[in-house]
Amino acid sequence: MSLNRVTLDDKYDLTKSRVFVTGYQALVRMTMMQHERDRRAGLNTAGYVTGYRGSPLGGLDYQFQRAASHLVPRNILFQAAINEDLAATAIWGAQQAELRGEGKFDGVFGIWYGKGPGVDRTGDAFRHANFAGTSKFGGVLALMGDDHTAESSTTAHQSEFNFVDVMIPILNPAGVQEIIDYGLYGWAMSRFTGTWVGLKCMHETVESTAVVDGALDRLNIVIPGPEDFAMPPGGLNIRLGDTVLGMEARLHDYKRDAMLAFIRANRLNKVITSGGRNPKIGVITTGKSYLDVRQALDELGIDEMKCNEWGLRIDKIACPWPIGRQELIDFAKGLDLIIVVEEKRSLIEVQVREELYGSPNQPVVIGKKDEQGNWLFPVKAALDANDVAICIGERLLKYVGDENLKGCVVRLKEAQRHLAETQDVAVRIPYFCSGCPHNSSTVVPEGSRAYAGIGCHYMAQWMDRSTLGFTQMGGEGANWIGEAPFSKRPHVFQNIGDGTYNHSGYMAIRAAIASGVNIT
Repeated sequence: MSLNRVTLDDKYDLTKSRVFVTGYQALVRMTMMQHERDRRAGLNTAGYVTGYRGSPLGGLDYQFQRAASHLVPRNILFQAAINEDLAATAIWGAQQAELRGEGKFDGVFGIWYGKGPGVDRTGDAFRHANFAGTSKFGGVLALMGDDHTAESSTTAHQSEFNFVDVMIPILNPAGVQEIIDYGLYGWAMSRFTGTWVGLKCMHETVESTAVVDGALDRLNIVIPGPEDFAMPPGGLNIRLGDTVLGMEARLHDYKRDAMLAFIRANRLNKVITSGGRNPKIGVITTGKSYLDVRQALDELGIDEMKCNEWGLRIDKIACPWPIGRQELIDFAKGLDLIIVVEEKRSLIEVQVREELYGSPNQPVVIGKKDEQGNWLFPVKAALDANDVAICIGERLLKYVGDENLKGCVVRLKEAQRHLAETQDVAVRIPYFCSGCPHNSSTVVPEGSRAYAGIGCHYMAQWMDRSTLGFTQMGGEGANWIGEAPFSKRPHVFQNIGDGTYNHSGYMAIRAAIASGVNIT
C-alpha cells in the first residue's frame, strides 16, 4: 500500500478532511472554515481575532501569526491587543462595521481570547458589548482560558460565572474535535441570538493534539424556525440608535429563549446512554469532566451496554449555561439519583436543582456534596477520575450485585488511600534560568525589601531576595499606596515586567506618583 503524502500545511488545507492538529491550530482552522462556509452560503465576510495571551492560551497568537499566509487571503485579521478589555471593545467595534453602510463586508466574525484574569478585568466591556449585540453575519466567540489548578496563574480560575453574570451562553468542548465543532456552532448561535458566545479552553483540551474531521460539510447547523422561537420585530442583532433599556429588555425577554431554542434545534446536549428499561442513576457532566467520567467507567469495567443494563443514564452537556427546564425534566424521568460531575463551583448542579424543583419527579441530586452533606467533588483543585469512579460504583452497587464492580471499587479506594498517604521524596523549587536578568535585577540593597509582580520575577519570593507579596497584573505598586501611610518603613521596591507595564502597569505608576508615596 502506498503511503499518503503529508505536509505541515495539511492542517490548514480545507480540501482535506482528516487532519492532525493541536487545539490552538484547530482554532486557526476553524476561522478559515467559517469564512469558507460563509462564502459557499453567498456571504462576503471577514474575520477578526484579538486578545491577550496567557496560559492555557499562551501559544494562540503565535499560531495565528504563523498562519498569516492562509488567513490574509480570506480577510481574516489577527491583531494582538494591548490588554483584554480593549480587545473586547475592538471586537464590539467590528460588529458595527457594516451598520452605517460603510462596511467592506457583509459581516465580521470575531474571536476574543484571554486567560481567567483577563476575563475578570473585561467584565464591563463584555457587559456593554453583549447588551449591544452581534452582527447578523458576524458573531463573536470569547475564548476563556481557564487554569483550574493555578499551574501558571496566581489564582485558580473558573470563568463561567463571569459570563453568566453578563448573560453570555457558554460552550464547553471535551476535546480538539469539539473545539472546531463548538466554535462553528458558537458563531451560528451568536448570529441567531445576537449575543456573544463563550468557549471554555482548558489546557487539557486546547494544549492537546488529535486527528480530527475538519470537513467543511461535517456540521449541518440548524437555525430554529418560528415554531421553535418567535423572533421579535427588528430581530436580536446589534443596531444603531438603540436604548439602554431596550437592550436590557431584548436580552432578558428574548435572547435567553433564543439560546435554548438553538441548543434544542442542534441537539448540542446529548444523552450518551439511556439507562435502559429501568434507569435509576443519572450522571450529568460537561467538557473535560466528561472525559473524567468516561475514564471512571473504564476503571469500573462499564461499557455502554452495561450502563443500559444497570440503569445508568449519562447526559453530556455542551452548553452548561443556560440549560432548559424541559430537557432536565425529561432526563430526570424515572431516576432515583442524579450525580453532577463538574469541576470547581457548581454551575450545572444549581440549575438542575432549580429547574427540577416543583416538578413531578425530583430525584436526589448530589455533586459538590454527597447525600449526607459531606464533600464529594470539592470546589477546590481539580477532579480525580478515580474519585468519580468510586462515587458512581458505590451507588450502582445499591442496585447491582456484581462482584467485579465491587472489586473495582475496593481496588480504587485502596489506591486513593495510598495516594493520600504518599509523601514527596524531594521537592525542587523553581528558580531563574541560567543567564536570566532576573538573577541580578531582583537583588535589593541590604535592609530593603521588595514586592513581586506577575511574571517570572514572581519566583523571587521563593528565594533569599527580601521579596514577599504581589498584586494582580497592573496593580504592582498600588498596594504600597495603601500600606505606606500606616507603615514604619519609609520606602520599598516594586518589580514590574515590561509586558505588564505595556498592558496596564503604567496606571499603577501614575497612581503611585499621584499619591506621593516613596517607591522605586
